[in-house]
Amino acid sequence: MKIPWPIVVSIFAASMPGVAAASTCYGTVGKGRLSGGVQLPPQGVNFAAYSPKGVEMGRTYVHDRVHQAMLEAYANVRTTLPDKTYVYGETGFAHGGPISPHRTHQAGLSVDFMVPVLDDAGRSVPLPSSLSNKYGYALEFDDQGRIPGYRIDFDAMAEHLYQISITSRRHGLTIRRVIFDPRLSERLFDSSRHGVELRHIMPFMKEHPWIRHDEHYHIDFGLACRPLRDYHD
Repeated sequence: MKIPWPIVVSIFAASMPGVAAASTCYGTVGKGRLSGGVQLPPQGVNFAAYSPKGVEMGRTYVHDRVHQAMLEAYANVRTTLPDKTYVYGETGFAHGGPISPHRTHQAGLSVDFMVPVLDDAGRSVPLPSSLSNKYGYALEFDDQGRIPGYRIDFDAMAEHLYQISITSRRHGLTIRRVIFDPRLSERLFDSSRHGVELRHIMPFMKEHPWIRHDEHYHIDFGLACRPLRDYHD
């Protein structure tokens, strides 16, 4: 009997000394919990967390499959676009549950990715992050994807999303929803290498979101979670 790859990964991980067993999600991204959550690394070769303080406060935990898919996507982008720099935002707590001010992020399956940007010299640089701009979340891009000194790197964003679409499937995940400003989404589709593909393979939210989502793109990954009533601390 051929065992599905995600199950093989879980069995292998659980059998290794010092490696945590697979994560389990409960409920939904909007009303859920998580056991066996895994914290994302604060930085890698081509990516970093939005805030050391956020990492310290435990706001960057995810389901282990999301963890694997994210890191694999960053590794893939290092091959396709080696000079690009990425920043991920908030994800959730180790045990899931409500995380203000987010409406979702409760089951280890929601991730905010800060938009990759180019500076005035055309260099890929991290999105500016400080307490004064709420670690990037208070930045406001215009409809062309610009703020003073920076512009959204739509090619880098499209490549990242394309790789996420591949690695999520490899780890038994679906993409349930992508939230990004609709006007900026059109620029993404029209002006990037994978734009046409992304329009069809990624479920971008068509309605205007409750907050604009111009400085980050939100992804809800899909996975069959256990009922919330089964969760116990």
